[in-house]
Amino acid sequence: MRQVMVAGNWKMNGSSESVKELIAGIKQGMDSAPDTEIVVCPPAVYIPRVSGAVDGTSIKVGSQNICDEDKGAFTGEISGDMLKDVGCEYAIIGHSERRALYGESDELVARRFAAARRNGIKPVFCIGETLEEREAGVTNDVCARQIDAVIALEGVEALADGVIAYEPVWAIGTGKVATPEQAQEAHAFIRGKIAALNADVAEGLRILYGGSMNPGNAKDLIGQADIDGGLIGGASLKAEDFLAICQAGS
Repeated sequence: MRQVMVAGNWKMNGSSESVKELIAGIKQGMDSAPDTEIVVCPPAVYIPRVSGAVDGTSIKVGSQNICDEDKGAFTGEISGDMLKDVGCEYAIIGHSERRALYGESDELVARRFAAARRNGIKPVFCIGETLEEREAGVTNDVCARQIDAVIALEGVEALADGVIAYEPVWAIGTGKVATPEQAQEAHAFIRGKIAALNADVAEGLRILYGGSMNPGNAKDLIGQADIDGGLIGGASLKAEDFLAICQAGS
């Protein structure tokens, strides 16, 4: 049985005061979602603050990115060892915004995946298609290509050390949401592709949905056979909304 996971991607939002309030609110209500693994991914500058605030609870902390190199002359980057040192257990890899806005290739994302693994951090590996790609009928091709880059570098067994987040790019921050049936179709394809290579890895792999999941649609989405939780953007910035999504998985 795969445990439901709900991860909040705070993106580039927050302040010392708002982070304090948000974490306090999540901690106060977390007992309402006892069966859900709760993960928060704050901006890098707030990771130590958040790690300290959730110490002693079951809330996990993740980063929004990770360098593909472990140390050296890489100005502005943060290594896996550094993230581990300040309490990170997860790292988001290949978010569509990183791919689209900063030109991250499938190959670079795969190297970031590898860096997370060798530093004992679980990658939250984001894949998904744009609106143009969906309308062209190549959703499965895009997802397969992005997954294949990691498999080519690390092998299919490496996927067991992480989580996949399917995020239709057209549904991120737009208010548009894939229907439960659309989301399930994509998730089933992803699991089936991996199962063709290693059935055990596919069965145990958690695949999250990331694309405007909110308190109103979370239960229907997470209720699908191959949807194991959510990677939450805007709704993760309000403790009440985030907790409602977490409750949908418990």
